[in-house]
Amino acid sequence: MVPGARATLAGPGREAAAHGEAGALRGGSLSGVMAIEVQAVTQADVGPRFLNRDLSELDLNGRILDLAGDPQVPLLERVKFLAIFSTQLDTFFQVRVAAIKDQMAAGLRARSPDGRTPQEQLRDIRSKVEELLARQGEIFLGEVVPALARAGVRLSSWEALDEGDRSELVNVFYERIFPVLTPLAVDPGHPFPYISSLSLNLGVWVLDPVSAERRFARVKVPPLLPRFVVLPDGERFVPLEQLIAAHLGALFPDMQIVAHHPFRVTRNADLTPEEGEADDLLVAVEMELRRRRFGRAVRLELEPGAGDEVRDLLMRELEIGSEDVYEVRGPLDLSGLWAVQALDRPDLHDPPWAPMTPPGLATAGDEPTDLFAVLRERDILVHHPYDSFTTSVEAFITSAAADPAVLAIKQTLYRTSGESRIVAALIRAAEEGKQVAVLVELKARFDEQANIAWARALEEAGVHVVYGLVGLKTHCKAALVVREEEDGVRRYCHIGTGNYNADTAHEYEDVGLLSADPNLGADLTDLFNFLTGYSRQARYRRLVLAPMSVRSRMIELIRAEAVAGPEGRVIMKLNGLDDPAVVDALYEASRAGVPIDLIVRGICVLRPGVPGLSETIRVRSIVGRFLEHSRIFAFGGVNGRPLQVLIGSSDMRGRNLDRRVEALVPVVDPELAERLAEVLDLNLADDTNSWALQADGTWQRVPCLKGFSVQRRLQELAVERARRRREPDSLAATRRA
Repeated sequence: MVPGARATLAGPGREAAAHGEAGALRGGSLSGVMAIEVQAVTQADVGPRFLNRDLSELDLNGRILDLAGDPQVPLLERVKFLAIFSTQLDTFFQVRVAAIKDQMAAGLRARSPDGRTPQEQLRDIRSKVEELLARQGEIFLGEVVPALARAGVRLSSWEALDEGDRSELVNVFYERIFPVLTPLAVDPGHPFPYISSLSLNLGVWVLDPVSAERRFARVKVPPLLPRFVVLPDGERFVPLEQLIAAHLGALFPDMQIVAHHPFRVTRNADLTPEEGEADDLLVAVEMELRRRRFGRAVRLELEPGAGDEVRDLLMRELEIGSEDVYEVRGPLDLSGLWAVQALDRPDLHDPPWAPMTPPGLATAGDEPTDLFAVLRERDILVHHPYDSFTTSVEAFITSAAADPAVLAIKQTLYRTSGESRIVAALIRAAEEGKQVAVLVELKARFDEQANIAWARALEEAGVHVVYGLVGLKTHCKAALVVREEEDGVRRYCHIGTGNYNADTAHEYEDVGLLSADPNLGADLTDLFNFLTGYSRQARYRRLVLAPMSVRSRMIELIRAEAVAGPEGRVIMKLNGLDDPAVVDALYEASRAGVPIDLIVRGICVLRPGVPGLSETIRVRSIVGRFLEHSRIFAFGGVNGRPLQVLIGSSDMRGRNLDRRVEALVPVVDPELAERLAEVLDLNLADDTNSWALQADGTWQRVPCLKGFSVQRRLQELAVERARRRREPDSLAATRRA
C-alpha cells in the first residue's frame, strides 16, 4: 500500500456454517461486511510503535460511555453503562493514576514504552478524563434524565419537588437518615477528619451568630444507605446528599448555614502486601486492607462553582495539587445509578435471556445427566452466558462433591459469588471425607476481603487451603476431579477463561473446556502440585502456563504463521494487549504478509494499519450487553494449514505473562476448535457494537451496514442447539406412543 493512500479494511467473507454473513474471516480476504475506511499513514506520522496503555484504558471507558449515549440501547441499560463508566473511572484512579504518582514519588523517571514521562502521562490522562467527564454530563443531564422523565422515571432535585413530596422525604430523613449522620467540625479543637476513599461528603460552612465565627464542617453521606432516595411511587429519585443538604439545620442547630458543597476523594488502593509464608500472607493482606483506607489521595471531585475557598481548604488538607481536582456536572458518583437500573420496567431493559443447557449435558427425562459418563465419551465446550453455568461448570463441581466414587477435588478460586454453590459443594465434599484442595487467591484486587472469608470458611470445614504463591497471583481457572472407576482412577478437568462465579457468568462472556483427557488430567495434577507444594516443573503435556511458557509459546505460534506469510492466519480475542514482545511478534508477522485480526475489548498498545509495520493487522473492540471476557487464540486454519485454537485465562499483557500463574489449553477436538473459530468469525462480523482502532490510536465505531450483532446471534445459536437436542427426544416419544 502506498503511504497516504486510502484503504478499505473489511471483515473478510467466508460463509460461516451458522451465519452466511460472517464471511471468509479466516481466509484473509479484504472484502466483506465491515467496510471501515481508514487513512493510511506512515510509521513516522504516528510516532512510536506502541500506544499508551493508560490512554487506551480510558478509551475503553469512552466506548462504554458511547453506549450510554446510544438511543438504540434500552433506556435502563444506558443507565447501567453510566454506572459502569463511573465505577471503571474510580478504579482507574485508584490503581493506574496512583501507580504513576508512586513512580514519581520514588524519583523514577523511566519513560513508558510509548515514550512518555510520568508527568506527560498524568497530563494526557487529565486531558482525556476531562473530555470524558464533559461527555458524561452531556449524556446524563442532557439525554438520559429527560428520556427517563418521558418514560415516567424521574431523577429529581430537592428544589424541583412539591410540598407533598418534600413532606414525605422529611419523614424519611428523620426516621432513616438523621440518626446515622455524624457532623465533624474543623477548628483548633477538632483536626481535619480523615476522608475515606470514594466516600461522598458535604463540605459545610456555618456561621456562629453569637461569635460571628465562620467554621467548616464535614458531613459524610452514609455509604450503606441508597445513593438515590426513592419516593413512594417507586419511580422518582432524589440524590441522598441533596436530602441531607436540605436538612443541615438539624445537624447544626442554632447555626447559620452559609454554604454547602458535595465532594468526593479517591485514594491509592493498590495492594502490595509484604509476602512471606502462607499464614503470614493472609495476615499481610488483612493489614494492607486496613492501610488501603489511608492511601494517598489522588483525586478530588467537586461540583462546578464550589468556589476557591472550599477547593483550597480541601487541597491543603488532602495534600493534592490543582491538577488532581476535577469538576463534575451532575451528581457525584453515578455508580449509585444501579438502584435506578434495577427498576422493574421490562420495557426499558434488554429482553430477558435464560442460558441454555450445553449440548450433551441435558437431562434425559426425569433422570439426571451422568456428567462423568458424557465426558468419558467426548470433551464439552461451554460458552457463557449463552450456555448455562449452573448446568455445566457448577454441576461439574456439585456432582463431584455428591458422588461417592470421587476421591478428590482440586480447584482455584480467584473471584466467586456471594452465595457460592461451588464453595458450599467443596465444603460438603471435605466434610464427607473427600480430599479437597483449593487455592484461594487473596490478592485478587478488591475481592481480598471476600476471599479471606471464603478461605477461612473452607479451612474450618477441613479443606486444604493455599493462599497463593509468593510474588505471583494465581489467575488461572482450573478444576480437577479425581474419581475411582472400574478400570482405575480417572481424572476429569475444567479449564476456563472466567471465574467460578455464578453471578458474573450471567453477564460475562467466557468459554471453558470440560474434559476427561488423561494428558490434561496429568497436567492439572502437576499444576496443583506446583500451586500447593514445591515444584519447578516447566514442561507440561497440553497446558501452556505463565510465567513459564505462555509468552514464548504465543510468539512461536505467531512466527509459524509468519513463515507461511500471506498463507498464514492469526486471530486473537482477548481483554488486553500490552506486552512488547508479543506486539513485536505480531508486527513481524504482519511484515511477512500474514492477515491478523485482533479482538481486544480493552487495552491495546499495538498500532494497526501502519505501512511497513502493521498494515495487515486490524483491531476491533466489542462492547455490548455482555462483557466480552473470553481469551481465544486461533492460528492457521486456511490455505491447507491446520487450525490450532487455544483458550485460557491469560491476556497478552506483561502482568499476565510475568506476574501471574495463567493456564492456556489447546482445544484438540476438531469440532470444538471449529466452533471456537466460528465464534471468532461472528465477532469479526459484528457491526452493531464494534469499534475499530486506527493507526493514530483513535477508535472509530464500525458503521452499521448489516445490523449484525454477535451477541444476539450467539443467543440464537444456543437456542438452535437446544432445539436440535430436544427434537430427537420428542420424535422418540411420538414413536413410543
